[in-house]
Amino acid sequence: MKEKQRSFYAAAEKQYQPFPKELFKAYGVKRGLRNEDETGVMAGLTAVGQVKGYYIEDGEKMPMEGHLKYRGYDIYDIVENCEREGRFGYEEVAFLLLFGELPNRETLQKFTELLGDLRALPEGFAEDMILKAPSANIMNKMARSVLAMYSYDDNPDETTVDNILRQSIELIARLPVMAAVGYQAKRHYHDGESMYLHVPQKHLSTAENLLYMLRPDNKYTRQEAEMLDALLMIQAEHGGGNNSAFTTRVVSSSGTDTYSAIAAAIGSLKGPKHGGANAKVMGMMNDIMANVSDWTDEEEVGAYIEKILRKEAYDGAGLIYGMGHAVYTYSDPRCILLKERAERLASNNPEWKKEFDLYAMVERLTPECFFKVKKNKKVMCANVDMYSGFVYKMLNIPPELYTPVFAVARIAGWSAHRLEETIGCSRIIRPAYKSIVEQKKYIPIEERS
Repeated sequence: MKEKQRSFYAAAEKQYQPFPKELFKAYGVKRGLRNEDETGVMAGLTAVGQVKGYYIEDGEKMPMEGHLKYRGYDIYDIVENCEREGRFGYEEVAFLLLFGELPNRETLQKFTELLGDLRALPEGFAEDMILKAPSANIMNKMARSVLAMYSYDDNPDETTVDNILRQSIELIARLPVMAAVGYQAKRHYHDGESMYLHVPQKHLSTAENLLYMLRPDNKYTRQEAEMLDALLMIQAEHGGGNNSAFTTRVVSSSGTDTYSAIAAAIGSLKGPKHGGANAKVMGMMNDIMANVSDWTDEEEVGAYIEKILRKEAYDGAGLIYGMGHAVYTYSDPRCILLKERAERLASNNPEWKKEFDLYAMVERLTPECFFKVKKNKKVMCANVDMYSGFVYKMLNIPPELYTPVFAVARIAGWSAHRLEETIGCSRIIRPAYKSIVEQKKYIPIEERS
């Protein structure tokens, strides 16, 4: 059987080859929906989130400090005010993204309580949908779990605002539980470790519940929960043009159900070019730590960065993961917020602080090394992936959960984009592709070689 399969695969490999890049230019095709200056092709309108990292002057792309806004509110103001007031903020962010306005104290309390009431998975769901078919990859298990929720919904297909909102709030509440149970199943059935299944607590925030369900003894510090909460707020939304949000909108535009759209978004986020990028940063940093003897020596660290850029080290791709972004130029506001809080948490442990300083050095040295190796003065900044994996590591969250936790945060933004696309746009997204194959005359089967 395998030999038969391999013969077909060999034939397919001849057919599927990369298109020459000059063909895209010749036919005016926007590869990756990007313009030649790397700005994104305008594909829609949104009032959910705004990402700004450059401006256009006299037809040229000009760098600027990065800005991220949720429903018009700056992410700095949201995160820093919640922190200053000593309260968890992800629930407020989820409400803001879904309803378009900041809740007052009473409304926020009711919304938080509603999420707490909805956290528990339907009866028998964990056993039948997760534990009986454990997955080595938790993102795939989460996508399957979301799709399975269709069978537990008495009204799964209606696309009114009220029904999509109901489904969205239920998924925002339950996705952390799906991630935690999926991880425990993977840990037990694939890794041969003990499995700890903890019931989510109604009175705890999303960040607290995640730590409570993942840790065998349920214990965590307030600082740890606040760090995870900040990360969830920062990753909740990033405009309609990122791959998973656009996936949500494309699938939603067909008129399909909420579960299909969100499962597709999870599949998009899983990719190493999108939500899985922080794992590439961690792998790269582990490689640097293993091959650089003195982490405080800028010359030695810089030389190794140059080696990676020359494709002589790490994965041979010639990339410094965590550096550069499709939109941000001078700065990524998510990275700035996360870096500040990561340094605070790292200060609790000398080994963490030593590692944090190495991350900061790689961030600082990369632009200069990039110019030296590539002879390119491209403006670049660290993106959120540079520090997110390190934060997860300090929180003792296993690598298998880095991208699932990202999905737990981003589902609020996906839900808002689904609502906006379904109600506000109501036209199926259907771009064109240029065919480059010549017309062929059909050959009867007896005449084929």
